[in-house]
Amino acid sequence: MLLLLLCPFVVQGQEAFQRDIKKTVFVPKGQWVAGLNVNYSQSNQNDYQFLVIENISGDTYSFKVSPMVCYIVKDDLGIGGKFAYSRNLTKLESASIILDSETGYDVNNLYTLSHNYYGMAIMRNYFSLGTSKRFGFFNELQLQIGGGQSKLMQGKGADIIGSYQRNFSLDIGIAPGMIMFLNNYSALEVNVGVLGFSYNHTKQISNQIYQSNFRSNSANFKINLMSISFGVSFYL
Repeated sequence: MLLLLLCPFVVQGQEAFQRDIKKTVFVPKGQWVAGLNVNYSQSNQNDYQFLVIENISGDTYSFKVSPMVCYIVKDDLGIGGKFAYSRNLTKLESASIILDSETGYDVNNLYTLSHNYYGMAIMRNYFSLGTSKRFGFFNELQLQIGGGQSKLMQGKGADIIGSYQRNFSLDIGIAPGMIMFLNNYSALEVNVGVLGFSYNHTKQISNQIYQSNFRSNSANFKINLMSISFGVSFYL
Protein backbone atom coordinates (compact mmCIF):
# COMPACT_ATOMS: atom_id res chain seq x y z
CA MET A 1 0.00 0.00 0.00
CA LEU A 2 1.26 3.34 -0.94
CA LEU A 3 0.25 6.10 1.37
CA LEU A 4 0.37 9.59 -0.02
CA LEU A 5 0.33 12.40 2.42
CA LEU A 6 -0.66 15.70 0.96
CA CYS A 7 0.75 18.53 2.99
CA PRO A 8 -0.26 22.08 2.23
CA PHE A 9 2.62 24.32 1.25
CA VAL A 10 2.04 27.91 2.23
CA VAL A 11 4.08 30.74 0.86
CA GLN A 12 3.70 33.93 2.78
CA GLY A 13 3.67 36.89 0.37
CA GLN A 14 5.70 39.98 1.07
CA GLU A 15 3.65 42.87 2.41
CA ALA A 16 3.09 45.76 0.04
CA PHE A 17 5.54 48.60 0.58
CA GLN A 18 3.93 51.77 1.86
CA ARG A 19 5.67 55.10 1.36
CA ASP A 20 3.36 56.85 3.82
CA ILE A 21 3.21 59.93 1.59
CA LYS A 22 0.58 62.21 3.05
CA LYS A 23 -1.57 64.07 0.58
CA THR A 24 -2.01 67.75 1.41
CA VAL A 25 -4.59 69.78 -0.46
CA PHE A 26 -2.68 72.71 -1.95
CA VAL A 27 -5.42 74.46 -3.96
CA PRO A 28 -8.98 73.45 -2.94
CA LYS A 29 -11.85 72.84 -5.32
CA GLY A 30 -13.96 75.84 -6.29
CA GLN A 31 -11.24 78.50 -6.45
CA TRP A 32 -10.68 80.79 -9.43
CA VAL A 33 -7.11 81.51 -10.48
CA ALA A 34 -6.27 84.68 -12.42
CA GLY A 35 -2.76 85.58 -13.47
CA LEU A 36 -0.70 87.92 -15.60
CA ASN A 37 2.74 87.53 -17.14
CA VAL A 38 4.49 90.54 -18.71
CA ASN A 39 7.88 90.58 -20.44
CA TYR A 40 9.60 93.69 -21.81
CA SER A 41 13.14 94.32 -23.01
CA GLN A 42 14.84 97.15 -24.85
CA SER A 43 18.38 97.81 -26.02
CA ASN A 44 20.28 100.50 -27.92
CA GLN A 45 23.59 100.07 -29.71
CA ASN A 46 26.02 102.74 -30.91
CA ASP A 47 29.14 101.49 -32.71
CA TYR A 48 28.91 98.28 -30.69
CA GLN A 49 31.07 95.28 -31.52
CA PHE A 50 30.15 91.61 -31.08
CA LEU A 51 32.55 88.90 -32.31
CA VAL A 52 32.91 89.40 -36.10
CA ILE A 53 30.13 92.04 -36.25
CA GLU A 54 31.39 95.60 -35.86
CA ASN A 55 29.97 99.13 -35.88
CA ILE A 56 26.51 98.01 -34.79
CA SER A 57 24.13 100.96 -34.49
CA GLY A 58 20.40 100.62 -33.88
CA ASP A 59 17.78 99.75 -31.30
CA THR A 60 15.47 96.84 -30.51
CA TYR A 61 12.61 96.08 -28.17
CA SER A 62 10.26 93.20 -27.43
CA PHE A 63 7.01 93.11 -25.47
CA LYS A 64 4.76 90.23 -24.45
CA VAL A 65 1.68 90.12 -22.21
CA SER A 66 -0.16 86.94 -21.25
CA PRO A 67 -3.25 86.92 -18.97
CA MET A 68 -4.56 83.63 -17.57
CA VAL A 69 -7.77 82.35 -15.97
CA CYS A 70 -8.29 78.91 -14.48
CA TYR A 71 -10.99 77.17 -12.41
CA ILE A 72 -10.16 74.44 -9.88
CA VAL A 73 -12.62 71.67 -10.81
CA LYS A 74 -11.38 69.36 -8.02
CA ASP A 75 -8.74 69.57 -5.34
CA ASP A 76 -5.38 70.49 -6.94
CA LEU A 77 -6.71 70.16 -10.51
CA GLY A 78 -7.62 73.17 -12.64
CA ILE A 79 -8.77 73.80 -16.20
CA GLY A 80 -8.57 77.15 -17.95
CA GLY A 81 -7.03 79.22 -20.70
CA LYS A 82 -4.43 81.82 -21.59
CA PHE A 83 -4.15 84.54 -24.20
CA ALA A 84 -0.88 86.12 -25.31
CA TYR A 85 0.19 89.02 -27.49
CA SER A 86 3.79 89.74 -28.47
CA ARG A 87 5.43 92.53 -30.47
CA ASN A 88 9.06 92.72 -31.59
CA LEU A 89 10.82 95.58 -33.35
CA THR A 90 14.39 95.85 -34.63
CA LYS A 91 15.95 98.89 -36.31
CA LEU A 92 19.48 98.37 -37.56
CA GLU A 93 21.02 101.52 -38.97
CA SER A 94 24.39 99.99 -39.78
CA ALA A 95 26.60 96.97 -39.11
CA SER A 96 29.68 95.41 -40.64
CA ILE A 97 30.53 91.71 -40.74
CA ILE A 98 34.33 91.35 -40.84
CA LEU A 99 35.49 87.78 -41.56
CA ASP A 100 39.14 88.64 -42.25
CA SER A 101 41.27 91.51 -43.50
CA GLU A 102 39.99 91.10 -47.05
CA THR A 103 36.42 89.87 -46.56
CA GLY A 104 33.65 92.02 -45.15
CA TYR A 105 29.95 92.81 -45.62
CA ASP A 106 27.94 95.87 -44.73
CA VAL A 107 24.28 95.93 -43.65
CA ASN A 108 22.40 99.24 -43.56
CA ASN A 109 18.86 100.49 -42.91
CA LEU A 110 17.33 97.16 -41.84
CA TYR A 111 13.87 97.28 -40.25
CA THR A 112 11.76 94.38 -38.98
CA LEU A 113 8.46 94.37 -37.07
CA SER A 114 6.33 91.41 -35.96
CA HIS A 115 3.01 90.88 -34.15
CA ASN A 116 1.82 87.53 -32.83
CA TYR A 117 -1.33 86.33 -31.05
CA TYR A 118 -1.81 83.07 -29.17
CA GLY A 119 -4.74 81.26 -27.55
CA MET A 120 -4.03 78.39 -25.17
CA ALA A 121 -6.07 75.77 -23.30
CA ILE A 122 -4.41 74.55 -20.10
CA MET A 123 -4.84 71.87 -17.44
CA ARG A 124 -2.95 72.27 -14.17
CA ASN A 125 -2.13 69.72 -11.49
CA TYR A 126 -0.77 71.08 -8.18
CA PHE A 127 1.47 69.34 -5.64
CA SER A 128 2.43 70.64 -2.22
CA LEU A 129 6.03 70.59 -1.02
CA GLY A 130 5.66 68.13 1.86
CA THR A 131 2.91 69.41 4.12
CA SER A 132 3.58 73.04 3.25
CA LYS A 133 0.71 75.14 1.95
CA ARG A 134 2.99 78.02 0.96
CA PHE A 135 5.47 76.28 -1.38
CA GLY A 136 4.55 73.79 -4.08
CA PHE A 137 4.85 72.61 -7.66
CA PHE A 138 2.49 72.44 -10.61
CA ASN A 139 2.49 70.63 -13.93
CA GLU A 140 0.75 72.43 -16.78
CA LEU A 141 -0.45 70.70 -19.95
CA GLN A 142 -0.79 73.21 -22.81
CA LEU A 143 -2.51 73.24 -26.19
CA GLN A 144 -1.69 76.44 -28.08
CA ILE A 145 -2.87 77.84 -31.41
CA GLY A 146 -1.41 81.07 -32.70
CA GLY A 147 -0.63 83.26 -35.65
CA GLY A 148 0.68 86.63 -36.65
CA GLN A 149 2.40 88.73 -39.23
CA SER A 150 5.77 90.35 -39.75
CA LYS A 151 7.58 92.51 -42.25
CA LEU A 152 11.23 92.97 -43.12
CA MET A 153 12.48 95.99 -45.07
CA GLN A 154 15.89 97.26 -46.12
CA GLY A 155 16.93 100.48 -47.81
CA LYS A 156 15.65 104.04 -48.09
CA GLY A 157 13.35 105.94 -50.41
CA ALA A 158 12.82 104.29 -53.78
CA ASP A 159 15.46 101.64 -53.04
CA ILE A 160 13.42 99.83 -50.39
CA ILE A 161 13.15 96.06 -50.72
CA GLY A 162 11.44 93.72 -48.32
CA SER A 163 9.08 90.87 -47.54
CA TYR A 164 5.80 90.32 -45.74
CA GLN A 165 5.00 87.14 -43.79
CA ARG A 166 1.95 85.53 -42.24
CA ASN A 167 2.41 82.59 -39.90
CA PHE A 168 0.37 79.91 -38.14
CA SER A 169 1.53 77.68 -35.29
CA LEU A 170 0.19 74.74 -33.28
CA ASP A 171 1.94 73.61 -30.10
CA ILE A 172 1.34 70.88 -27.49
CA GLY A 173 3.58 70.99 -24.45
CA ILE A 174 4.17 70.36 -20.78
CA ALA A 175 5.41 73.20 -18.57
CA PRO A 176 6.24 72.28 -14.95
CA GLY A 177 6.83 75.04 -12.46
CA MET A 178 7.13 76.19 -8.86
CA ILE A 179 4.77 78.37 -6.89
CA MET A 180 5.12 80.39 -3.68
CA PHE A 181 2.10 81.87 -1.93
CA LEU A 182 2.70 85.36 -0.55
CA ASN A 183 -0.63 85.25 1.29
CA ASN A 184 -3.97 83.44 0.97
CA TYR A 185 -4.83 85.17 -2.29
CA SER A 186 -1.63 85.87 -4.27
CA ALA A 187 1.36 83.84 -5.41
CA LEU A 188 4.54 84.06 -7.47
CA GLU A 189 5.13 81.48 -10.21
CA VAL A 190 8.04 80.36 -12.36
CA ASN A 191 7.77 77.69 -15.04
CA VAL A 192 9.83 76.23 -17.88
CA GLY A 193 8.85 74.34 -21.03
CA VAL A 194 10.29 70.81 -21.13
CA LEU A 195 8.36 68.56 -23.48
CA GLY A 196 6.47 69.63 -26.57
CA PHE A 197 5.49 69.16 -30.18
CA SER A 198 5.29 72.10 -32.57
CA TYR A 199 4.00 72.77 -36.11
CA ASN A 200 4.63 76.03 -37.98
CA HIS A 201 3.54 77.32 -41.38
CA THR A 202 4.80 80.60 -42.83
CA LYS A 203 3.70 82.25 -46.07
CA GLN A 204 5.98 84.94 -47.45
CA ILE A 205 5.61 87.55 -50.21
CA SER A 206 8.84 89.25 -51.30
CA ASN A 207 8.85 92.62 -53.05
CA GLN A 208 5.08 92.19 -53.65
CA ILE A 209 5.85 89.64 -56.40
CA TYR A 210 7.40 86.39 -55.24
CA GLN A 211 5.52 83.98 -52.98
CA SER A 212 6.94 81.15 -50.90
CA ASN A 213 5.84 78.77 -48.13
CA PHE A 214 7.74 77.27 -45.26
CA ARG A 215 6.55 74.42 -43.00
CA SER A 216 8.32 72.86 -40.04
CA ASN A 217 7.64 70.22 -37.39
CA SER A 218 9.66 69.74 -34.24
CA ALA A 219 9.69 67.81 -30.98
CA ASN A 220 11.47 69.03 -27.87
CA PHE A 221 12.43 66.63 -25.07
CA LYS A 222 14.86 68.78 -23.12
CA ILE A 223 14.79 71.78 -20.81
CA ASN A 224 14.78 75.05 -22.72
CA LEU A 225 16.29 77.72 -20.46
CA MET A 226 15.08 80.41 -22.89
CA SER A 227 11.47 79.43 -22.15
CA ILE A 228 11.63 80.24 -18.41
CA SER A 229 8.89 82.69 -17.45
CA PHE A 230 7.89 84.46 -14.23
CA GLY A 231 4.45 85.68 -13.25
CA VAL A 232 2.00 86.53 -10.50
CA SER A 233 -1.36 84.85 -9.93
CA PHE A 234 -4.37 85.53 -7.70
CA TYR A 235 -6.50 82.82 -6.06
CA LEU A 236 -10.07 83.94 -5.42
